[in-house]
Amino acid sequence: MTSRTPCFGGNWKMNTRLEEALSLARSIDEGVASIEASVDVVLFPPLPWITGVAEVLSGCSVSLGGQDVSPHEDGPFTGQISAGMLLDSGCTHVLVGHSERRHGLDETNTLLNDKVLAALEAGLQVMLCIGETLEEREAGKTGQVVSTQVRECLSGVDQGSISRMTIAYEPVWAIGTGRTAEPTDAQDVHAQVRTQLAGLYDASIAQEIRILYGGSMKPDNAGELLQQTDIDGGLIGGASLHSDKFLSIINASTTQGSAE
Repeated sequence: MTSRTPCFGGNWKMNTRLEEALSLARSIDEGVASIEASVDVVLFPPLPWITGVAEVLSGCSVSLGGQDVSPHEDGPFTGQISAGMLLDSGCTHVLVGHSERRHGLDETNTLLNDKVLAALEAGLQVMLCIGETLEEREAGKTGQVVSTQVRECLSGVDQGSISRMTIAYEPVWAIGTGRTAEPTDAQDVHAQVRTQLAGLYDASIAQEIRILYGGSMKPDNAGELLQQTDIDGGLIGGASLHSDKFLSIINASTTQGSAE
């Protein structure tokens, strides 16, 4: 890792009941508060629990985000939630383009770009997810797929807004499967993305943007992944549902930082 402040997102997906969510948020916040090193942590609970978790995290260092956002500001869009609604509910962040929406709900780069722009316009910070499927990886298309996702999803995002974005590389074949990209393979993709960002914006901006790994990072592999130069943290799914595991992953980043 580098001087970029490590960032960790806890994506709870469609898990927890209300009391579980509140208890989990409290436990994570208490653990993060005891970490002396600088680290950014964002929790992404299910939508119904956002306001409750917001109360738990009020005045705390842990941030709150939505798992998705509508590209529309308001209107007849049943079941969707706007960026303004997320802000009013206490969110400062939002996930866009998680693989379970890309591949489970067929969300296109064009739609995701609209969501990115809507969220940034409203003032949210955006965590954009990118990554290839197993079929694309085996066909040798990882670089092409990731490059296209970055270019199309960031279309229209100017230099003044890109600083409010974080990118999470999540190889689809590694999510929830127990499989993880080899640290050097993950580093190669992260480095490619940073190089692409330098071309789209400039080298200094590319060096500032945090690129997280989101493919089944766990306590037993976090340290090796976080040693990589361009891996700045993680977007954590299953392990974030257990405060001890999530905090262990976060602490791995502080250990790496102190070792350098």
